[in-house]
Amino acid sequence: MSFSTLLKDVRSCRHCQVHLPYEPRPVVQIHPDAKILIAGQAPGRKVHESGIPFNDASGERLREWLGIDREKSYNPKLVAILPMGFCFPGTGKGGDLPPRPECAALWRERLLAQLQQIELTLVIGKYAQDYHLGGARLSVTDQVRAWQQCWPSIVPLPHPSPRNNIWLRRNSWFESELVPELRKRVSELI
Repeated sequence: MSFSTLLKDVRSCRHCQVHLPYEPRPVVQIHPDAKILIAGQAPGRKVHESGIPFNDASGERLREWLGIDREKSYNPKLVAILPMGFCFPGTGKGGDLPPRPECAALWRERLLAQLQQIELTLVIGKYAQDYHLGGARLSVTDQVRAWQQCWPSIVPLPHPSPRNNIWLRRNSWFESELVPELRKRVSELI
């Protein structure tokens, strides 16, 4: 299957439609030339509405952590954005619901196989970390604290959501130690 056919199939997927609060709108950004992969959770409501990944406050913070502007972050030949779930899963008591598992099972391996140029994978949040890092399934804090174990090819990150402001205050080492190194690494690649 060609890359363009695969991407068309992903974007027209309706497999988990009965489980979603809105019409499916798979949101991915991918190109075989990408050097950086952002493996996130699932689109939020604002991203669902716009169809643009990380087109919200989380995206602003993530771009700040990476030291890149919108133009570079939305260039699929530089940055692939492949969440664990491609559609907005809905909202629960404490925030957005977990990503639907169908996306990873149906599409993830086939899409990752297209990304032969990736030199840096950013693994954002628990679901993406469990998938990409497996192993002992550490907490997000412990996984991020151990960032140097996978450096320089994989970097576990907390979710950049404004809901994580308390986590960022409690873990000031993240922005003083990891973020500057991450910016250097991203700058080397793009």
